[in-house]
Amino acid sequence: MRLGHIGLNVSEIERSVRFYTELLGFTLRNLSEEPGRKFALLGDDQKNLVTLWQQSEGRFSPRQPGLHHLAFEVDSVDTIKGYEEKLRANGVPFIYDGMVAHTEGGDSGGIFFEDPDGIRLEIYALQGVGCHAHTATEGKACGFF
Repeated sequence: MRLGHIGLNVSEIERSVRFYTELLGFTLRNLSEEPGRKFALLGDDQKNLVTLWQQSEGRFSPRQPGLHHLAFEVDSVDTIKGYEEKLRANGVPFIYDGMVAHTEGGDSGGIFFEDPDGIRLEIYALQGVGCHAHTATEGKACGFF
């Protein structure tokens, strides 16, 4: 079994589509603007990866069971840095200041931030974080936020 795609409830479809396409680089593959049935299929040139459903209000609640965070893997720390610059330039809230290793002293890791609805996201690389400046999490794994 493989993960096919993930569906996220959002409060404003247009705002979320802009975020995921303009800042994260997804391709808009399909969009329904039918009242009461707004959704967007996002992905790459081969398949859908994220589906956005406009059927919620308020902000994401990390206190409720469900999604902890959604992580996107990239090839290098330099790619992470490029995303970090773009996200910061657009005022995106970050969970940690800078890159965080997945485990203290580890070589994999990335950046953690929020989408417009407060859904927690990560962009990470499997290696290279250990030799770059990164934020320590005081002994806790990066996932305890």
